[in-house]
Amino acid sequence: MKILIFTPYIGSNYGGISKAVQEISEALGNLLINVDLITTNANNLDKIQIPLNKWICEKNYRIRYFPCWHRQDFIVSLPLINWLIQNISDYDIVHTNTVFAPIVSFVHWLCQLRRIPYIVTPHGMLEPWALSYKVWKKRLYYNLFEQPALQKASAIQVIADAEAHNVKSLGFEHIVTVPNGIHSQEFEKLPDSEVFYQQFPNTRNKTLILFLGRIDPKKGLDLLAPAFATVHAKFPHTHLVVAGPDNIGFLSTAQHYFLQAGCLDAVTFTGMLTGELKHAALAAANLYVAPSYSEGFSMSVLEGMASGLPCVITTGCNFPEAAIAKAALIVDIKADAIAGALIQCLSHPQESKAMGDRARNFIFQNYTWDSAAEKLVKVYQAIFDRKPLSEYEAFITTKFADKI
Repeated sequence: MKILIFTPYIGSNYGGISKAVQEISEALGNLLINVDLITTNANNLDKIQIPLNKWICEKNYRIRYFPCWHRQDFIVSLPLINWLIQNISDYDIVHTNTVFAPIVSFVHWLCQLRRIPYIVTPHGMLEPWALSYKVWKKRLYYNLFEQPALQKASAIQVIADAEAHNVKSLGFEHIVTVPNGIHSQEFEKLPDSEVFYQQFPNTRNKTLILFLGRIDPKKGLDLLAPAFATVHAKFPHTHLVVAGPDNIGFLSTAQHYFLQAGCLDAVTFTGMLTGELKHAALAAANLYVAPSYSEGFSMSVLEGMASGLPCVITTGCNFPEAAIAKAALIVDIKADAIAGALIQCLSHPQESKAMGDRARNFIFQNYTWDSAAEKLVKVYQAIFDRKPLSEYEAFITTKFADKI
């Protein structure tokens, strides 16, 4: 079985989708699945500096980058299109990532033309908030291209049960849930927090609240600003770390939110953190917060929980399972609700630590890339063998029943 995974972008400036696609490709390769990943050198406002038009061998899969013209996430690549026309028939299944992208729509059309089964992972782009953002453009594109392509897909892979419910409400039935994950070994022992303090000395000796994500309207920084102002007035030793890339020029707007709320002096914008520095930030943090309006299934939420942090997340993060497991505080998408949960954590440190410990165990047991790949292989195999997806669903039910 030979799998082609396609994403129009994989640059780090695009956020969690890029990391998720690479991680699942590697995890599939660990299971000896033959995986090729193709993408472009787009990186939002920049370009990835990498060899183009040739296979690059990663640990357990191959990746090929194509040159492109792009404006943020609108991407055109004639070399990639030509390559697909010549080579797509060599693959048994094509797995695409994201929607509302013309180059992805072309891949779906070509799969239909060549009678190659394909799977679509929307990564939260079919969530109600996402659909309401630039609604007229999306409604037209959805009716003309996305809805027919999704209906003809062999499966729609969602990454959260709440997302599955929302996608099903659009009229689709062929839905499978395979969540994102983490590599547990990366979080078994975090680096010394001193690595972070040396880079950002004004955060030393503070009670740190960490926001880890893109500087983007859907991430809820307009809610976090007044929420943190309330928290900081009650706990003056708190300091907010906003760690993430500004890939659409939204930083000045985000900073203005905190200026208006009167707490900008207690906020550090670090830009994007990766590798040891990101893990050191997680080690230095006391609390994690995700005030999002909408997520598919946040990679950074998993990382915060895997680090053992008490986490405050909104219902927009699509993770009710964390509340059921008492592994996070999940609140309404409102500033006062976010503030109240953060104050609750700060007021009851022992209870918060216990919640963080539960979160770490919960993620390690249920949300790793190895388990995600194992589930996805079952989906691929059912499609390859032309068997009903119900066999995959039975497998998932059994696996989770064993862990409860």
